[in-house]
Amino acid sequence: MDFSLIAQIFDALRISPPLRLTLLDASTLASAHVPPFPPDTAALIVGVDSAESAAHLKEVLLTVYPREHVVFAVDKGKRNEERELGELENSVGSWFIPPLGEGTSFESFAEIVAHLRAPNGCPWDREQTHASLRKHLLEESYEAISAIDSNNFADMREEFGDLLLQVVLQAQIANEAGQFNVSDVIRGIHSKIVRRHPHVFGDLKLDGVDAVLENWEKLKEQERGGKKEEKGILDGVPTILPALSQAQEYQDRAVRVGFDWNDIEGVLDKIKEEIEEIKSAETDFELASEIGDLFFVLVNLARWKNVDAESALRGTNMKFKKRFGYVEQGAKQQGRNLSELSLDEMEALWQEAKRREG
Repeated sequence: MDFSLIAQIFDALRISPPLRLTLLDASTLASAHVPPFPPDTAALIVGVDSAESAAHLKEVLLTVYPREHVVFAVDKGKRNEERELGELENSVGSWFIPPLGEGTSFESFAEIVAHLRAPNGCPWDREQTHASLRKHLLEESYEAISAIDSNNFADMREEFGDLLLQVVLQAQIANEAGQFNVSDVIRGIHSKIVRRHPHVFGDLKLDGVDAVLENWEKLKEQERGGKKEEKGILDGVPTILPALSQAQEYQDRAVRVGFDWNDIEGVLDKIKEEIEEIKSAETDFELASEIGDLFFVLVNLARWKNVDAESALRGTNMKFKKRFGYVEQGAKQQGRNLSELSLDEMEALWQEAKRREG
């Protein structure tokens, strides 16, 4: 890169080059989807030579920077007006992008987590272990799922941050013990994504989602074959998953190798069969077993209908909670305890709650 050009650019900008600066040629971003540099560091992109290049560069930057972020353009040694990123359309030449601000890069986040664990950090964070953080990781995962279910984007943003903290903190603990570090974590998932998407990062041609999933299972089977311990297709499903999610994942994986009903009628017939077996169960053990079988085949029905069983039941649970709360409030408005209402009175309030839902 011509450093005299860089000097000319900052002369035109009438500012001194920042101590930390990422230098890039626009051509290196031609196939990029996100900026390949931390946003809390200033960046200088040279060689923006066409309106097409400028439009693409703008879209890449907008994945990280807000539309109102100010960018300085320099063309032919002359400074153009500073423009908000969202308004940059045909600016060619070079773009100087000031830092987004403190705490906006993954690197700065990893630093602050490491500081928490340092001798001058937080006593609570310093005494945590992989095992002690286990419950927090689980709690944060469920809170993130709850935010997704509520479709509350502000909550999603916060809960995803809490979940990221758990991942980075676990990696920092491992780094201190010489087990692995956060770069190993990122490198591992990066390699896995590339390896399992040869239809995106290689020459393999696949048609449709089903073909992708079938190939994915073949690749995972090859990976399992390369390891010393012999594991089956279903062994990779976490045993700690909620039962409905676990059942659906078992079924999804079995289907990828062809283990499935020929049509949905087979599933519906199996539901009828399981109901009859529940009716004929003679012992508590048999009853529990047959009810479990019914749950499992109902999950299969959900899978056939492209419904996530866990989310569906969570939705119904929330709906029940809301309607039952309405019944409780109805009793309070009448100056009565809920237990004092007859079943018919509770049913009337229940139906009213359903009508109010529209």
